[in-house]
Amino acid sequence: MNIVITGASSGIGAELAKRYQKQGHTIFAIARRIDRLDFDYNFECDVSDFDTLRGLIKQIVSNHTIDMVIANAGVSYPHSKEFMDFKDFKYTIDVNFISIHALLENIVPQMKKNKNGKIVLISSLAGFVASPTSLAYSASKRAINSYAEALRNQLDSFNIKVINIQPGFIESEMTAKNKFYMPFKLSLKQGVDEIEKAIAKNKKEYAFPFVFAMAVKFLSILPNNIKDFILKTWIKNKN
Repeated sequence: MNIVITGASSGIGAELAKRYQKQGHTIFAIARRIDRLDFDYNFECDVSDFDTLRGLIKQIVSNHTIDMVIANAGVSYPHSKEFMDFKDFKYTIDVNFISIHALLENIVPQMKKNKNGKIVLISSLAGFVASPTSLAYSASKRAINSYAEALRNQLDSFNIKVINIQPGFIESEMTAKNKFYMPFKLSLKQGVDEIEKAIAKNKKEYAFPFVFAMAVKFLSILPNNIKDFILKTWIKNKN
């Protein structure tokens, strides 16, 4: 398969790219830090630079048929009780969410024409319950959940699988910045093992680890008064 992966310089993206390349697939790796990329095709791009990203993907699809795309690029600022700066808020939304549509703009028409393909979106359990200390990140991941649901049903008749991965805490550069206890945290290997299996099985949505995912989903359906009390108690005790 020809596989496009964003955020391929570290963490989940790098590990997936390494695994798929080892299996014999051709990797088109995209990241800001090109010095960390060592795949079949390596491209330097901040996905928030939409014009550059769109031009890059247009160039790739004009020369190659893309079988799978993994929209993994993401950022998260340190958790804070303060109201977020607009510049940081916008950058988070741009990278985590808006860039996905820019990435897919030229890939989806090719997949529709070929009536085949996989689109993998990396969301988060944070998309189910919005953390008061992670305003932009939670909002971006909830947006991905809605986007994935709509896209999945839009493209179903074209035999294009849309897979929404919703992990909890996984060891990475991103989670290393967190100063709080992270329940059910998985090693990078454990996390990517789960993601790789979900992709292979064409899971429409895959939230994990199971116990943590069930707890978060249960919290998300509680009455607002109860849910808000739990969230406010959590933020009060945080740090």
